[in-house]
Amino acid sequence: MVTSGALFVRGGHTVIAEETCAALRRAGVAADLLITPQNRFGRQFSAYLATWLTDVGESADGHPIDQVISFRFPSYAVRHPRHVCWLNHRMREYYDLWERFASGISWRARIKERARRRAMQAVDRALLTRNVTRLVAQSRTIQQRLVRFGGVPSEVLYPPAPERPYRTDDFGDYIFAVSRLHPLKRLDLLVDAVARMRDSSLGVKIAGDGEDRSRLEELIAHHGLEGRVELLGLVSDEALVEHYARCRAVFFAPWNEDYGFVTLEAFRSGKPVVTALDSGGPAELVVHEKTGFVVEPTPERMAECLDQLAADRSLAERLGHAAVSVAARHTWADAVDVLTRFRS
Repeated sequence: MVTSGALFVRGGHTVIAEETCAALRRAGVAADLLITPQNRFGRQFSAYLATWLTDVGESADGHPIDQVISFRFPSYAVRHPRHVCWLNHRMREYYDLWERFASGISWRARIKERARRRAMQAVDRALLTRNVTRLVAQSRTIQQRLVRFGGVPSEVLYPPAPERPYRTDDFGDYIFAVSRLHPLKRLDLLVDAVARMRDSSLGVKIAGDGEDRSRLEELIAHHGLEGRVELLGLVSDEALVEHYARCRAVFFAPWNEDYGFVTLEAFRSGKPVVTALDSGGPAELVVHEKTGFVVEPTPERMAECLDQLAADRSLAERLGHAAVSVAARHTWADAVDVLTRFRS
């Protein structure tokens, strides 16, 4: 396995890489995870070059490496004759987030970044069509971005939920959300929705940390929700499973998310998911009024969904029961079979 990572950050893509490695080992395959550099903004091409020069032809004891699986930029620059890229994402600031990114920099910086953007898109397309033997997207959202930016074809394989001891204990009196606190995760949408609910019996617990924490604290105070919306900060894996097991439902409505395994974690825990029509990967997995709610990303529509869940615990139970069967279709054994299918 080859992926990239920034210093002091362990995102969902890292978890997927680790879980893939563990699943391969359970299948009897010798596997290890190599994390390549992801240099800070403006120095990305040196990270691509370092990855390109990384030798993955054989192990330290001289045994040949049969196959490489990479996950995201710039890890797919690694060279191997049998190279599957299970793509999480390219550098989104140069793709679907370009307008948002460019609007926040000076006109001089935009000139420089446009040139870098063109160069990186050309490099990525060459790597994903020539350097990679098979390209597998982690969602249809990612697959569609590949077509939109570069006309690159791919297969789709959703990563299963990380292997944790999921269970269903109760359908308690709170909505649970877990995410990095970032504007794209739209946890402010959840806070605004709670402020508009008619039923005040449901609370909210939000796990995670990030740069958006202070803004969320201000928004909670603005709506007078200090006793009802709780920011938990980072939580342990054990606490995470506990919250999934005991909450009424899970809120996960980021903007245009690559994939996000929160959805299948909630499903494995027998809990419905509230998401938005423009949430990308989560909206591909949730079926409206069957395994959760998929609605317009407005506080009013979200509040309506939360009010339904607050008023009818049995509704959450029915949706959650259906969600379990959806999660059961996504297994690590099947993922390993797909990712290693061309091995001789």
